[in-house]
Amino acid sequence: MSVPTSWFLVLSFALFSIGLLGVLVRKNVLIVLMSIELMLNAANLSFVSFSSRLKDIGGISAVFFVLVVAAAEVVVGLAIVVSIYRKRLGSSIDDLKELQG
Repeated sequence: MSVPTSWFLVLSFALFSIGLLGVLVRKNVLIVLMSIELMLNAANLSFVSFSSRLKDIGGISAVFFVLVVAAAEVVVGLAIVVSIYRKRLGSSIDDLKELQG
C-alpha cells in the first residue's frame, strides 16, 4: 500500500503556509527563523515526493543543497540574534535597525 503523492504535496503546502504566516505575522527573530526553516522543509518534502514519483535522483540532490543553505541560514541568523541580545534584552525584528553601521 502506497501513499499518493498528492497527500505529500498537500502536507507540503500546509507546512509552507504555516511558515509563511509565521514570517509575516510574528516579530520575534527566533520565531521568524523557525518559520523560514519550516518553509524550507516544506520545499524539501515536495522535492522528495516528486523525486520518488518520477524515480529521479535530482530532487534528492536538490534537498541536499537546500539543507546546506538552511544550515548556513541558521548560523548567520543565530549570530544576528546574539548580537541583538548583547545590545538589548529583546529579540524583536524592529531591533535589527540598530545593527546598521
